[in-house]
Amino acid sequence: MTVDEQIAHLRRGCEAIYSEKDLRSRLEHCAKVGRPMRVKLGMDPTAPDIHLGHTVVLGKMRQFQDLGHKGVLIIGDYTARIGDPTGKTKTRPILDDDTIKKNAETYFQQAGKVLDTRPEKLEIRFNSEWLAKLNFADVLKLTSHMTVQQMLQRENFKMRMKDEVPIVVTEFMYPLMQAYDSVVIDADVELGGTDQTFNNLAGRDLMEKNGKPPQIVVIMPILRGLDGVEKMSKSLGNYVGITDTTKDMFGKTMSIGDAMMQEWYTLLTDVPTAEIATLCDASKTHPREAKMGLAKRIVTRYYDAAAAEREVELWQKVMVEGGLRDDIPTVALSKAECDADGTISLSKLLKVLNLAASTSEGRRLIEGGGVSVNQQKATDPQMRITPVNDMLIQVGKRKAAKVSLLST
Repeated sequence: MTVDEQIAHLRRGCEAIYSEKDLRSRLEHCAKVGRPMRVKLGMDPTAPDIHLGHTVVLGKMRQFQDLGHKGVLIIGDYTARIGDPTGKTKTRPILDDDTIKKNAETYFQQAGKVLDTRPEKLEIRFNSEWLAKLNFADVLKLTSHMTVQQMLQRENFKMRMKDEVPIVVTEFMYPLMQAYDSVVIDADVELGGTDQTFNNLAGRDLMEKNGKPPQIVVIMPILRGLDGVEKMSKSLGNYVGITDTTKDMFGKTMSIGDAMMQEWYTLLTDVPTAEIATLCDASKTHPREAKMGLAKRIVTRYYDAAAAEREVELWQKVMVEGGLRDDIPTVALSKAECDADGTISLSKLLKVLNLAASTSEGRRLIEGGGVSVNQQKATDPQMRITPVNDMLIQVGKRKAAKVSLLST
């Protein structure tokens, strides 16, 4: 692609670029000297799983890779000890080394579902490699590059000051540590979500103060979760994990509101913008058809086309024709989990079969009319049943399990 074509391609879905003029200049320079740009993305392994929200910036890095540039994935094993204060109303707990190491291994495996992991396309670095070597004098020098007033421009720090919620001094260090990563690896570009704007721009400033060309900052929107309101988050339960089963990945995507389809198509697929406009126009494409196309693309990306097509067929069979999936799990139930008379409360059985997180949630599901036993609706939250082999328990149309009664 020409530089103009690259910029047009990279601009897609971006919230902001600091600055597009600098990006053009860097692209032209790198083309002239014959080297790829180094495109940085930092990820702190503070949790073990990656969801679709994380793939927005990973997908942007993949775009850069496909244009011939090199991704530099920084695993923040050192910064994770502090934890990014962005968006937090209180200090994060400090993680132990074993948890960080285990989470980092999972990140490698899952990020590889999006990124081109060939060595010539991806460089993986741990920031303990350089941050652990800094002595106290080095740290003091680093802190001299940012004022307290600059730190307090962060919205969450402002709020914590106003609410008299403590801010630990180590939290002030986080953006400087992340910025120093950029200096060490000579980043041409740093990617981040809107919540990372402050940290990424700090890296831009620090590089300039260290006599290096300041990195270009590419900011991506935060993907809204299944509720259509809050950002996608595992803690909020509104997420689609990239290791979810094909059933859950497809079904969760089909559950999003019609108004979210344009956002998800833009940030999670490579469908051309003009085609997205047609898909998301109810007068031109039926919303269910457009949503099914979105779900197919997402399952195909993380599994394959055959798995996606199978989910389409099963969705039609269950949701439209009222049939049953042919892969309903069978869950073992021991007699010890039943009472002496061999019965068990339906609410408890829902929990045992992993159809409800707790017996109280099970009662709420029954009260809501969404539970059936052998395809007969259950309405009594106190209902007790005598389980037998192959008894079918359903929650709504999408969740079901069969009982396998153990003899002991």
